[in-house]
Amino acid sequence: MKGKFLLLCCLISLEIFAQNDTTGNAAVSKETNKKKRPDTETAKIFYGQRLINAKTVEVLHKGAMAFTVVHTFGDVAGDNGGTYNFFGLDEVSDAQIGFQIGIAKRLNLVLQHTVGNQKGERGDTSNTNKQIFLVGHFYEAGLKYQFLEQGSNGSPFSLTAYGNVVSSGEKLSKEGDNVLPNHESSFLGSSDRLSEMLQLMLARRFGAVSVQISGTFLHSNLVIPGDEDNLFAVGGAVRLPLTKRVFIISDYFHSFRSSESILTWRNRGNSFDFHDVFGIGVEILTAGHVFHVNFTNARNILENRFLAHTTDSWGEGQFRWGFTLARNFMLFRDKKNK
Repeated sequence: MKGKFLLLCCLISLEIFAQNDTTGNAAVSKETNKKKRPDTETAKIFYGQRLINAKTVEVLHKGAMAFTVVHTFGDVAGDNGGTYNFFGLDEVSDAQIGFQIGIAKRLNLVLQHTVGNQKGERGDTSNTNKQIFLVGHFYEAGLKYQFLEQGSNGSPFSLTAYGNVVSSGEKLSKEGDNVLPNHESSFLGSSDRLSEMLQLMLARRFGAVSVQISGTFLHSNLVIPGDEDNLFAVGGAVRLPLTKRVFIISDYFHSFRSSESILTWRNRGNSFDFHDVFGIGVEILTAGHVFHVNFTNARNILENRFLAHTTDSWGEGQFRWGFTLARNFMLFRDKKNK
């Protein structure tokens, strides 16, 4: 019920923002600039700020705002999928509402709220040793800065950095509570709720094909005993055209875990084997919207979560439908760069 109400609110918001859309105007402006200054042509590598699980190197102009809704459903197949839950469409895995604002040249502010997947436990939930993935309601604040843009000053690629701080909205443990060290929700202080991520994205457009690689460092302030609080991951993304408005998109992430961390999770049961995150889908460009329909084995939308907590496997049918809906509009006018 909450998921349906959230989706309804998002659709109403999109209709309100529709009158202020700048997506089409931006495209026209870029084409005009190319004609006037062919020596400084820049390449728009991706159309939106996000593919399936990965952010892109693109940033908004100063004064522009992107409103984004991301939603994933339940398992399509496997033990929890099939006709019982209408191939996952009867369930909500995760949902996110976000705003990205151009606050300066090449610098964006990102503010997002993610519900978080609180159904990540495996096995008998009466066993407290297995009730671990019980953290949800995440608030994210981040900064995204583009150092280089393909075509600008002769640059052969685009280079963008993104850093965030994420806090869980779960309550702190009170004095007298039965706090177990094997719970990632055993918050004794406000800092235990936090995680921080730093990501560097490098991308290039080859004709109509766009390619990106991403390096990520993730730090979690609170982890279960035996797990690692620092995690490195590498990702890749690609965008292939089918028509002028329809594209095939895909992204992939691999997290580098220590042998101690792997053994720690395996000792809790075979269901805690971690898997790389893979997503594939279709991007559709409309008159003002960027719409993605995709499949992914990531239950969580937030990078701070899916990089460290993806235990679902494509081979076991543990993948799910998802969609992303994005709309750009002007928040304020940049007088210096009309």
